Amino acid sequence: MNTFFRTIVSIAILLTSCKNTHESQFNDFQQILNGDTLRVLTLNTSTSYFIYRDQEMGYHYDMIKSFANDQGLVLKIILAPNNSELYKMLNNNEGDVIAFSNPIENERKDSVLYCGLNQISHQVLVQNSEPSDSILKDVTELIGKDIYVLKNSKYESRMENLNSEIGGGINIMHTDNDSLVVEDLIRMVSKGEIKYTVAENNVARVNHTYFRNIDIDLPVSFDQRTSWAVRKDSPVLADSLNAWIDRAHKEQSDIRFAKRYFEASKGFIPLSQQSSTPFISSSQISHWDKYFKEYGTKHDLDWRLLASISFYESTFDPEVKSWAGAGGLMGIMPATARSLGIENSDEIYIPEINISLGSQYLRNLIDTFSTVENEEERIKLALASYNGGIGHILDARALAQKYDANKDIWEGNVEKYLDLKRLEQYYKDPLSKSGYFRADETINYVNNVMNGWQIYKQQVK
Repeated sequence: MNTFFRTIVSIAILLTSCKNTHESQFNDFQQILNGDTLRVLTLNTSTSYFIYRDQEMGYHYDMIKSFANDQGLVLKIILAPNNSELYKMLNNNEGDVIAFSNPIENERKDSVLYCGLNQISHQVLVQNSEPSDSILKDVTELIGKDIYVLKNSKYESRMENLNSEIGGGINIMHTDNDSLVVEDLIRMVSKGEIKYTVAENNVARVNHTYFRNIDIDLPVSFDQRTSWAVRKDSPVLADSLNAWIDRAHKEQSDIRFAKRYFEASKGFIPLSQQSSTPFISSSQISHWDKYFKEYGTKHDLDWRLLASISFYESTFDPEVKSWAGAGGLMGIMPATARSLGIENSDEIYIPEINISLGSQYLRNLIDTFSTVENEEERIKLALASYNGGIGHILDARALAQKYDANKDIWEGNVEKYLDLKRLEQYYKDPLSKSGYFRADETINYVNNVMNGWQIYKQQVK
């Protein structure tokens, strides 16, 4: 931990020790520092914490991890089942800090200190922004429109209140399927299946990185402050979190996390929307074919499959880096490179090394599914693992088996249960070791890479 924060902690402890010594029931920051571990309570969601490509990610996760790293602390993530349990677990000393956007509520101020990351939250209208659509600019334009919301949700409550505020006329609609989350409704808006839905602004911003044809600029609720929280008897931890956030704002180091989750494009262009899968001639696909052939032969893989992966990972750009941190021609994660013996992450961007790593990693994944008899199904499961992380694919196979589907078949079976891991019933199932997952990109990825491979096999000998 740097000198600046050591000084803050020492001063804060000195000022508060006399006041709090006899009151303190649990550990404050000095005890956390002595124990080297910060216990973080959060929820498994697309904005707070999730696992992707077998790496822990999430906006709140990255922020609190940066704080922990700055203090020289090991981070321990503890997932709560819901919002209310976050506070119960905090006050039962099951964690040290809540790193999640919970509303600031006066009735909780007797038991917690709101601190750290403070944000402004509000609900927004999600509407399609295709050129043929007229964008609504004012809530009064919702009169006469069908607004789809989840039944018995805060979005339904807000639309009912807004309908009353503007004198009625909003058609509040519900979808027929109970097994939906707000991200599903946003996807339906993007596909043109419904015209409008409502979401929290941060959820809408994350989804906008997947669906660039939606507009999320019209607020439909008042602003509400949200914040992290610690126990009332942890004032030094609260002060340290506040000081760190202030410094992050001043240095703008927090902006890179916001850009990663709320701005960087995560959309995946389906093959049907590509003009073609590019290749140079009937005998060459890319400038890197000699490496695809060399390492394809070494690892008993069709070199054209490696080329198809490379196209969808990087469009054959050796310097590209994805929002998740995957880099180079084959989209290699730094942690994957380390597991294969490459410690220097800069080497990921050397084409031959990158293709060597990608080929070896794909071979390892295919071999993981050696009990699957059909070779094409082994490859599909390996591709899904390559893109989304093997943990989620193992979860989906376990769920498929539980619900009498075929765990050895991708389409309509493992694929189906991977997609269902966006729903609490499935990602909180004891069989789901990796938790929440958003499968859009991975499902598209498998389809596109397999289709691209077939095109290459037909056109390039």
